[in-house]
Amino acid sequence: MSGAEVMTITAMAARIIQEKADRYGTPGSPLRVKVVDGGCSGMSYHMEFDPHAPRDGDAVVERDGATVVVDEHSAEYLRGSELDFQRTLMEQRFVWTNPNATGTCGCGESFSVLVSPPDPADPASRNDRCRSRRP
Repeated sequence: MSGAEVMTITAMAARIIQEKADRYGTPGSPLRVKVVDGGCSGMSYHMEFDPHAPRDGDAVVERDGATVVVDEHSAEYLRGSELDFQRTLMEQRFVWTNPNATGTCGCGESFSVLVSPPDPADPASRNDRCRSRRP
């Protein structure tokens, strides 16, 4: 899967990724984005600079000199997402727009996804639990 299919990053997010890489990581290191089990909604976004990236199977997204890498597992949950950075009077943070999320927490750091569409013939399938309980 190509990086463009997985996610996009805004110009502002790209600028902040580069600034943070220079300050906290190794300058020029890609930002690795992962989706992990946890958080108040079931799945959480995790980001860290990874000087060993990209790895086999990673999707690579580039914008204005910033590079983001996503592993194959996380790409399933991020397909079509956008990573932005917003500044307000009260806070500064990365903000996700994820079309796969069926619910999010108040802080925006975790989300839930529908396991599968409910089967009307199977009452046990009628749920909206997140995929944190993968088969």
